[in-house]
Amino acid sequence: MKSSLLLLAGGVVLLTSALLVAQTRVPVPGDPIPGVTPIEFEEFRVGLEDFLEVESASEGLGPAFNGTSCAVCHSVPAVGGASAIAEIRAGRRGPRGEFIALDETGESLFHLFSLPSHGCQPIIPAEATIIARRMPIPLFGAGLIEAIPDETLLALDDPADRNRDGVSGRAAIVVDRATGERRVGRFGWKAQHATLLAFSADAYRNEMGITNDLFREESAYGISKERMRLCDPIPEPEDVRDPRTGRRGIDNFASFMKFLGPLGRGPLDESTRIGEQVFGAIGCAACHTPSLTTGPSSNPLFNRQMVPLFSDLLLHDVGTGDGIEQASGGPEEIRTPALWGVRFRRPLLHDGSAATIDDAVRRHAGEAELARRGFEQTSESDRAALIAFLKSL
Repeated sequence: MKSSLLLLAGGVVLLTSALLVAQTRVPVPGDPIPGVTPIEFEEFRVGLEDFLEVESASEGLGPAFNGTSCAVCHSVPAVGGASAIAEIRAGRRGPRGEFIALDETGESLFHLFSLPSHGCQPIIPAEATIIARRMPIPLFGAGLIEAIPDETLLALDDPADRNRDGVSGRAAIVVDRATGERRVGRFGWKAQHATLLAFSADAYRNEMGITNDLFREESAYGISKERMRLCDPIPEPEDVRDPRTGRRGIDNFASFMKFLGPLGRGPLDESTRIGEQVFGAIGCAACHTPSLTTGPSSNPLFNRQMVPLFSDLLLHDVGTGDGIEQASGGPEEIRTPALWGVRFRRPLLHDGSAATIDDAVRRHAGEAELARRGFEQTSESDRAALIAFLKSL
């Protein structure tokens, strides 16, 4: 993993010029958060460089992997976004509907590709009764999401449906790999990670097969330790610190996501205003909370900032679960996807099975049953206004 920091005077001048250009034009997808300092902009730039880098076997890629760079899966409408590439997970369903992993590791990921040597391609076994697809989640505004306090999410936690609205969101309590602390998860379809560093490290190992300080063992279903030594002779961890900067690839990925700006709203008009009212009236906002607020921070970028993400970041059963248990997330639970930037995303839902917003809404059930019924029973003009509102996000 290559990384560098501009330390020479000339480099600082060039960096400052680039920052001024970025912050004096109208922000576009892929820009950093407005207001970043020159040092933060350099962290963002170096992180973007590593995010784009195509890895090779000599740098630790594989032996099994889903992509050769972060940007392979996070590219639409700009680097850091989503794509139509899906990862595959599998397992077995038990007699009571419970998830059963296919081996003692408990892992459910099956990689799409492998290095062409020694038979290192994981193969889904015949006994698998659950095969699930998961689409990439856009990363715009991830640093703001990370800065939302655990206490804010715990205050929304309502597994017993205390207010009797049929919605029983649950905060995902996980052990953060980066700190060893119990935290509220917020990243990933099962809210399996609480911090961007852990999220980066997990993706580096799982999606590219590059081990690191947080995930030090290769993951490839059906590949024995003996064969793994043939498949992957590079010592672990493969993501080592740059001797010039002391930073690892996972540090650079986390910095890129931390300073990656959220997507701005699209055009607003009377129809979107009405649609927003319908959104609240039929109960969509019970899970898709319009905005949360970051906690106090010494960094003004993250200090008590409103985050209009349209998600409570909790786990819910809304009838679209994938049958996979992961971390704190149960088989039928999915973390509420944030709707900011949804106008740039197709296909929709965790598995990409919905082609349109209308399709996605009609797929809702379980805790979202009343909201879906409200959508189906409201007037055609109100449905059109609601969809126009969502297309403005």
